[in-house]
Amino acid sequence: MKKFTKSIKLDEVEREWHVIDATDMVFGRLITKVATLLRGKHKPYFTPHVDCGDFVVIINASKVKFNGNNKLSDKKYHRHSGYFGSVKSETLEKLLEKNPEKLYKLATRGMLPKNKLGRKMLKKLKVYRGSEHPHTAQVNRKK
Repeated sequence: MKKFTKSIKLDEVEREWHVIDATDMVFGRLITKVATLLRGKHKPYFTPHVDCGDFVVIINASKVKFNGNNKLSDKKYHRHSGYFGSVKSETLEKLLEKNPEKLYKLATRGMLPKNKLGRKMLKKLKVYRGSEHPHTAQVNRKK
């Protein structure tokens, strides 16, 4: 007798809310944990072609740590509009102080699938610079 693994359907997925305080956490390890939660790989019924991940709220995003001697000044993020000579570069330090939300989204996007499913998963990531966030009703709800 053969045993088959059952694939979960989208309406059977139970989503939870996770609040992660980024204060003094290492950035790369934090993003790996966030990508796992968004993808749903921590659940026993993980199905690769279904979005079975949870919502993730990151607070105190600007207080994260980085490993490496000069990573804040040496690492650069580039964007290009498509026109000649239009490459814009920003260091990690400037991006962290100006827009830490964008930094977290860029790093997490690289660890998710590069298709419609990955874009849908990334929408469940909420990043806030300080400790206040508007999702207290969802996080504190009874199970």
